[in-house]
This record gives sequence, C-alpha cells and structure tokens, in this order.
Amino acid sequence: MSEDEGHPIIAGLAALIGVGVVVGLLVSGGALAASSMLGLGGGDDGGTASSQQSMYLPKPSDTESASGPQITLAPGEETPSETPTTTAPPEFPISLSAATTEAGPMEEIYLTGVYPGGEGAVVQVQRFENGKWDDFATVDAVVSGETFSTYVQTAHLGVNRFRVRDTDSQAVSNEVRVKVR
Repeated sequence: MSEDEGHPIIAGLAALIGVGVVVGLLVSGGALAASSMLGLGGGDDGGTASSQQSMYLPKPSDTESASGPQITLAPGEETPSETPTTTAPPEFPISLSAATTEAGPMEEIYLTGVYPGGEGAVVQVQRFENGKWDDFATVDAVVSGETFSTYVQTAHLGVNRFRVRDTDSQAVSNEVRVKVR
C-alpha cells in the first residue's frame, strides 16, 4: 500500500456519513414543504390556548318565574278561562289494567294497577260470574309504591271480567275484560 492511497476505511466512512447527511436534509426538507402545503403546520400558538374564541357562553342571570298557565295552544285556539275548575273524584279509586285482551285456557293473564294512597293494602282479584263479583281463587296482591301486580289463570272460555277489591276498605277498581279462547 502506498502512502497516496491513504486509509480506505476512513474514506469510506466519511463518504457514507456525507451521503446520509445529504439524504436526511433532502427528506426532512421535503416533509416540511409537504406539511406546509397541506396545512399541517402547528401554527404559531406556541402550545398555549388561542386568544380566539371558539364558543360563546353568556353570563348566567336570574330568570323570572312564569305567572300564567304553561300550556301550548294549537293555532287558532283561544286561551283557556282563568276560572278554576273542580275535578270530580275518579270513578274508581284503584286503576286496573290487563297485559292482554285475549289468552288461551290456563294461560297467565297479568294484571297490574295503581292504588294512590293504598300503600301496604292487600287487593283481592274478583271475577264477575252469575251476575255478581266473586273472589277469584284467593289471588291477591300487596300494594307497594302505590302499584301492584299479579296474574290469574282460568279455563273459563269466553269473556272474563276481572277487578280488584281492597280487602280492608272495600274500595274497588275498574273492570278489565279478557277473552279466553
């Protein structure tokens, strides 16, 4: 090896580092130019909140209470009279409903109801037969949270009329009709 050739390993490493720096500069310059053109630049907010408002929130203030009735009228309707109306007490103090209007023989018929002020009361299911209301097979329910639910099963074909009766106060519900087919 002559002295003019130098150290080939060092020359190769220097050339490799030089090419890497040039390629890195070209790639990073291209990425910077592309992000600027696409609007992906971070802007000049410096990582702090922008002084531009994106949403307007008004300051809270007290509101006035409405003095009149709060109803919506249909177009052309007049305002209802301001005279107080007396409401008649409900026809039945207990409200009863059935989950179905038709059932098969011995199929469960779910009965639910509302008994305002009847908390803890026991209501007995009755069926209308032969012109009078009879207790139905000792099916009863306890009122909890002013509501109750139970079910009955019957093989009596045709329309069956059910109601419930408070076993203490004798208050009764409306009747429900279920056709057993």
